[in-house]
Parts: sequence; C-alpha cells; structure tokens
Amino acid sequence: MRRPLVAGNWKMHGSRQSVETLLEQLASQDWPDQVELMVAPPALFIGQCNERLQSTPIRVAGQTCATQAEPGALTGEISPAQLRDAGCEFVLVGHSERRALFGETDEVVCKKFAAALACGLRPVLCVGETQAERDAGQTTTVVARQLQAVLDTFGVGGLAMGVVAYEPVWAIGTGLTATPEQAQEVHAMIRARLAMLDDEQARKVQIVYGGSVKADNAEALFAMPDIDGGLVGGASLNADEFGAIARAAGRV
Repeated sequence: MRRPLVAGNWKMHGSRQSVETLLEQLASQDWPDQVELMVAPPALFIGQCNERLQSTPIRVAGQTCATQAEPGALTGEISPAQLRDAGCEFVLVGHSERRALFGETDEVVCKKFAAALACGLRPVLCVGETQAERDAGQTTTVVARQLQAVLDTFGVGGLAMGVVAYEPVWAIGTGLTATPEQAQEVHAMIRARLAMLDDEQARKVQIVYGGSVKADNAEALFAMPDIDGGLVGGASLNADEFGAIARAAGRV
C-alpha cells in the first residue's frame, strides 16, 4: 500500500525570523504516523529547517536543483549533491513556475530528475496543464508528454524512486481547485499509462495532487483511490493549516 505524502512548497517566502516562528509552530503540531511529511523552503533556510525539524517527522526538500550532480562553473545554481549534503531528502523538479518563468523544457527537467537520483534524492516530478490546454482538451497529451521524458530514460521503476505531482497550472495560487473527481481522473490516467509499461511498478508510484489544497478540501481529495497526498503551496505557510491537511491524509 502506498504511503501518503503531504509536502509544503514555501516558494519565495520567508525571512529568518518568520521561518523560525513557522518552524516552532510546526514542531508543536500533532503529526500522523502513517503520513510522509516534507517542506521545501527557500534554499537560504534549508539548514535552519533541518536543524529545527530534527525532532519531527518532517523532511526537507530543495525547490529545484542544477542539471548536474558534480561541481562546476554554474553561478547561482545549487547541485543536488549540495542539497543532499545540506540534509535534504527530496527536490522538486519541473514545477510549472520553473517551466513557464525560467523556460525549463522536458529535457532539462529529465536531466534534473537524473541528477537528483544520482545523488540519493527523491525527485518530485511536477506535471500539469494550463487552463488553455485543459479547455482545448489537451490535458492527457500535455501530462503524458511531460511524463514520457522521464519514462524514456528511467522507465516506471525509475519514476517510482521519486514522486509524481499532478499540479494543474490553472489551480496553482488562483484559489481554484480541481474537484476530487477531476483530479482523480488525471491521476488514474497517469497510473494507467504507467501500468501499460509496468503494472507492478505503477502501483508503487506515489502520485500527489497540488493546486490550492487546503484543510477544507484535503480529505475529499485524498479519499480518491489514486491521489496519494498533496503538494501544498500557500497553505503550507500556516502551521495549523498544514497540520490539518496532514491529519486529513492520515484519516483516509
């Protein structure tokens, strides 16, 4: 049985003081034993988070990484080896903001996935369609293309070493949320495509939903058979809200 994962992406939010306050509040939450927990702070706060969260079940992630594991002349980049050395266990790759704002192609995302695996990190592969693509009936085509770049290199078994996060772009930071049925439809499609290649490994792949996940919609989303938790944005900056989402994952 797949263990649910609830992950928080803090994006470019926080100061040392506000992060310290949030970490104190997270440390006081009642976390469910059966749920994996992770937060992805800005890189400046990774060390602070690792130190303060040691007594909790929450693991730390990078929000992105370089395409190569080894050191190099890449000013401003952070390698997955450096993230691992700093105590991270996960790293996000292919988030829609990285794709749209920084021009990361499927090829670049695949290289980041590979570099992360090589360094012992669990890459969280983000996939999802825009509103225009959904309106044009292209959701399956877009998501399948984003997945295929990694599958061509690693197969389903390699993908199972990471996590898939379905994040419809139209539901990120907009307040809009896919209904549980809409989200389940895409999650089921993803798992079915993986099962065509390797049914046994497909059943092991964690597929989480991201897109305005909140305490009041989390349980209905997580109750869907192919939704294995959530990648939470703004709500993860509130310890009580994030705790409530995690506990919702523990009830289903």
